[in-house]
Amino acid sequence: MLERSASEDQIARLRLIRSDNIGPITYSQLLARFGSASAALDAIPDLAARGGGRAPKLAPRAAIEREMETVEALGARYLFLGQGLYPPLLAELETAPPALVVKGHSTLLDKPAIAVVGARNASAAACRFARALARDLGETGVVVVSGLARGIDTAAHDGALDGGTVAVIAGGIDVVYPPENAERQAAIAERGLLVAEQPPGTEPRARHFPYRNRIIAGLALGTVVVEAAPKSGSLITARYAAEFGRDVMAVPGSPLDPRAQGCNQLIREGAILIQNADDVLETIRPFHLRPVAQRRAVYEGQVSDPSVGDAERRAVLGLLSPTAVPVDEILRQSGLAPAIVQTILLELELGGRLERHAGGRVSLAG
Repeated sequence: MLERSASEDQIARLRLIRSDNIGPITYSQLLARFGSASAALDAIPDLAARGGGRAPKLAPRAAIEREMETVEALGARYLFLGQGLYPPLLAELETAPPALVVKGHSTLLDKPAIAVVGARNASAAACRFARALARDLGETGVVVVSGLARGIDTAAHDGALDGGTVAVIAGGIDVVYPPENAERQAAIAERGLLVAEQPPGTEPRARHFPYRNRIIAGLALGTVVVEAAPKSGSLITARYAAEFGRDVMAVPGSPLDPRAQGCNQLIREGAILIQNADDVLETIRPFHLRPVAQRRAVYEGQVSDPSVGDAERRAVLGLLSPTAVPVDEILRQSGLAPAIVQTILLELELGGRLERHAGGRVSLAG
């Protein structure tokens, strides 16, 4: 049976984020507007109808209670955005996960962290460098964050296990991927910290890895890319770090090695060249010595419902197409108040007619 320590608010929050058409941005907007997850759940059918679509399928309470029982049985716990031990650096992001499942030493989230990522088919020299870099960072009290993938990620976790490491996984907290990292994942759960956004039992799919990468970048003061080919997942993590205003660092490599092309390109574009842990510490020192202000609570009470008419809805809808456009551009061209535009976009998304993209862009759903 589910422990009574699971509050009604936490159950409602999980129901909200596990429901169709509700991502992190929509979740935060709903809580800001209605003051609680429970009130938001009650309001969704009407909002979706205003958006001209069917109400999204809401996660059943029984399914959420089963999920929470599973998390408890696994020895894991939830961290909710705006509550308790939720990592403050991650909370700064517009796309911060509303709920995380963690297993291990959550106090590691209070320490300064650096992400170390790189190629899955990394060279032996690059793996040795990543392992030594992570070990040296750990000895100075810096936690190393990575994605528990083959290659550089694995080497970074191994090097940082004694000093402190956080592994962000793409699937559920109880799912091992890749399979050869089973013992390593268990060791991190015991001595470090495992972090997952997906519910337990979720097998990682291709779409989950960019979500994982944004968490890796969001937890850290900066990201070090040790070895990466062009268009690799590691460069996606670096891009997220840059978008979040965090430092991007890269280890240079031979121009003859395709696995070094991504890092060399990052350096050409302005990434900080890294050769050892001292270079990393010099980069982040002005920031990690400064206390991080906790993001405001996800909601601050109920926000008044802006008056939205059919004319406003037609104006916003006329500016949308299957091509993604920045929300700021919709605001500029429509001339409408931001609260009205955001309300219309929220209604359209809940009705299944709008998709959100990276960089604050939106498009009509295909």
